[in-house]
Amino acid sequence: MNTKANLRQLLFDLDNRSYKSYKDIVGTYEFPNFTLIIDYVQGDPFAAPSKFRVQIPLKIAGFPPELYRTHSREIALRDYLIREFDQNAIEISSHRGTGKSGRIGVTKMGQEILERTAASLINITPPSPKPVISGNQVLQRAHPTASTSEKGVEMRFFVGLPARGRNILGRQAAMMICDDIPTLVDRSLIYQNLDAEAIKRQVETAEDADYLREQLTEKTLVAFVANGSILPRQSGVDSRPLTENVISFQSPKSLEVEFNCPNQGLIKGMGIPQGITLIVGGGYHGKSTLLKAIELGVYNHIPGDGREFVITNSAAVKIRAEDGRSVAGVDISAFINQLPQGRSTTEFSTENASGSTSQAANIMEALEALVLAENSPSIPAVLLVDEDTAATNFMIRDRRMQALIAKDQEPITPFIDKVRQLYTDYSVSTILVTGGSGDYFDVADQVIGMENFQALELTEKAKEIADQYSTGRSLEGGENFGVIRPRIPLAESLDPSRGRWDVRVKVRDVDEVLFGSEDIDVSAVEQIVSQDQLRAIASAMVYAKQQYIDGEKTLPQILDKIMNDIAAKGLDIIAPFPQGDLAIFRRFELAAAINRIRTLEVKQS
Repeated sequence: MNTKANLRQLLFDLDNRSYKSYKDIVGTYEFPNFTLIIDYVQGDPFAAPSKFRVQIPLKIAGFPPELYRTHSREIALRDYLIREFDQNAIEISSHRGTGKSGRIGVTKMGQEILERTAASLINITPPSPKPVISGNQVLQRAHPTASTSEKGVEMRFFVGLPARGRNILGRQAAMMICDDIPTLVDRSLIYQNLDAEAIKRQVETAEDADYLREQLTEKTLVAFVANGSILPRQSGVDSRPLTENVISFQSPKSLEVEFNCPNQGLIKGMGIPQGITLIVGGGYHGKSTLLKAIELGVYNHIPGDGREFVITNSAAVKIRAEDGRSVAGVDISAFINQLPQGRSTTEFSTENASGSTSQAANIMEALEALVLAENSPSIPAVLLVDEDTAATNFMIRDRRMQALIAKDQEPITPFIDKVRQLYTDYSVSTILVTGGSGDYFDVADQVIGMENFQALELTEKAKEIADQYSTGRSLEGGENFGVIRPRIPLAESLDPSRGRWDVRVKVRDVDEVLFGSEDIDVSAVEQIVSQDQLRAIASAMVYAKQQYIDGEKTLPQILDKIMNDIAAKGLDIIAPFPQGDLAIFRRFELAAAINRIRTLEVKQS
C-alpha cells in the first residue's frame, strides 16, 4: 500500500531531476482520512496541469444524509463543495517555480448550479488492510469488512507540479501534495468545517427550483418569474446580479400565480402561460433582460443570484439568426420555398446561410431535437426569440411589402404566419421580444409590457389596438405548420481525428470547440453557459461517432441514446478517462454542435 509517507519520500528523491520523472508518482496513495489518486502528470511545467482526485468516505466527511437524499439535493451539494474547494485552493496555493507551478484548482464556476464531474458521491472501496500474521499463518484481518464498498465524496482537481526551468522542485511538490492538499480537503470536504446553514440554503433552493420546474407543465405554464427577483446583471461579461439602483421584479396581478414549495413555502410571481407571449416596451426598459433571465431559467442558480426562482421549461430554446453558418440537409420548407435556381428547401444545405435561412434552419433543427424526442409529449418545447437578434424579413412581411412584392416572388413565409400553427400542430409555445412590430398583436395570447423593469399586462389593450387598427395583411402560412423531418447523420462526415491523434477535441472558450480539424462555432447557441458543458458536448460527439452514428439511426434517436446513457451512468460514460471538467448539457445543445460541423452530411429518414 502506497502511503503519504511513501509519496513524500518519492518526491524528495525526484528533486532536481528532469520534469518528465514526475510521471513516477502516478498512482494511488492512502492518507490518514482520504485516498489520493494521481491520474495524469503533465509533460512540462507549461503544459495543462496534472489531474488529481481525492476520495473521502462519507463517515469521515460527515455530511448528513438529508443533504443528498434526492438527485436535486445531491447536485446542489456537489456544486457547493466545488465552489468551496476552489475558493480554498486559491487561498492555499502559491506560485512555486516556472509556468503553472504551484497552482491547485478546480473547474471555473458561474452562477448556475450544474451537474459536474469535478465532485461526485461515489461508491469507494477502501484498500484491503494488511493481515495480522503469526509465523506462516494469517490469524485475522484487522478490519473484516474493510473491503466492502461504501459511499464517499470524490473531488477531481488539477495541480501545477512545481519546477525550476524543466527540473523538478521535489521538496516544494511534497509540501503541495502532502501538506497543502490535506489542508484543502480538511477545509473543503469535512462537514463540520463548513457553513452548515449555507449548504442547507443552497440544497433547499435548488430543490425548490426543480419542484417549480416540474409544476410548470401541470399548471400549463412555460416560465415563472418570482416576485422580488433581481434580473439585471453587473454587465454583459459579469453574470453576477446588479447591486446598485436595482429594481426587483413584481408580477402584474392578472398574471400572478403561487406555488407552495417544499422548503421555501409560498412563492408568488408571474406565470407565463403556454401559447404565444409577446414582451413589449420601449428601449432599455428591460425586455431583453427579462428574456435573458427566462432563457437561463432552464438552469438552477446559486442563492444570492437574484434569479433563483426564475424557472423555465427545460425544453425552452433561444433562437436567433446566424449569418454564415453551415446547414446540412434541413427541411426548411415550412418557412422558405421557391428559391431562385430551383434550390431544394426540403433538403436545404449551404456553407453560408443568410439571416433568414439560418433562422429557419435553427428553428427546424431545434424542433427536430426536441419535438421528436422520446419524452417530448411530457415536456412541450418553447422557442425564445428576441427581435434584436432575429432576421427582420423572416419575422414579418407587412401589408405594404405584400402589395409591392407578390407572394409568388417571395420565398419566405414569415414567422408571424407560422407561430400560431406551430402551437396548434405541435404544442410548441413562443416567447417573443418585440418593440417594432405591432402586427404580432393579432397572434398573441398574452402581451407583457416592460416599463422601467416592471412588468405590466397589456393583453387587453393590445387586442383593442389590433381591432382598431387592422394591419390588412394577407395570411401566408397555409393551413398547417408543415413537417418536422428527422435526418440521419453519416458517420464518415464526422471525423474527430487529426494528424497523429485518433481523437482530437479541444475547447478554446465557451464559444468554440475544435473537433478533429474542424472549428465549431457555437457562439449563437446562447444557453451554453460553461466551458465544461462544451467539453462534455465535444466528448459526447466523439461518443456518438463511436457508438451510435451508423447511417441508420436518426439524429433524434442518437440524442435519445446518448442522453439515456448519461442519465443511467453519468457523464463519465462519454469520457475515455476520469475528467473533472465536464458538466451536464441538454440534448438541444448537443444537436446544435453537431449541426454546426461544416463537414456534416445527412440523408433523409
